Amino acid sequence: MSIPTDFDLDQLATQLGERLRAARDHVVTAESCTGGWIAKAMTGVAGSSDWFDSGMVVYSYEAKQALLGVSPQTLESHGAVSRETVIEMVSGALVRSGASVAVAVTGIAGPGGGSEDKPVGTVWIGWKRRGGYTRAELFHFEGDREAVRRQTVGAALRGLETL
Repeated sequence: MSIPTDFDLDQLATQLGERLRAARDHVVTAESCTGGWIAKAMTGVAGSSDWFDSGMVVYSYEAKQALLGVSPQTLESHGAVSRETVIEMVSGALVRSGASVAVAVTGIAGPGGGSEDKPVGTVWIGWKRRGGYTRAELFHFEGDREAVRRQTVGAALRGLETL
């Protein structure tokens, strides 16, 4: 997978915004490893207030619990970078917003923080439509911190296209 440029991310966000506006959907983001970059890409599009609801940056366990309702047991048992956590993040984002669709990301962008089980570049992304089932996907991105984050933003935006 190639590393998306700023232009690529802008194009993805613009196309997504057109689709969301046409469907009268609003989106919420819950971001850990991307630090708000998905929301930045979306709100960089003129007119995004028609379809962007809100975004939450949740790095700490405490923030994931307080802002998204992620269970302490989930974090203790599975860790922040897990299928279970991203499912609770994306569901919590919908519960705590007026949005109709959501995306959540949690991962290890590096350069530190990786382990044998979860090396740098390990990212879980979850997508959900209000009232629907969560789709969660595991990615293993290559490159430095910036490359991992760019690839995560691109994958998150592309995944929203399929909701």
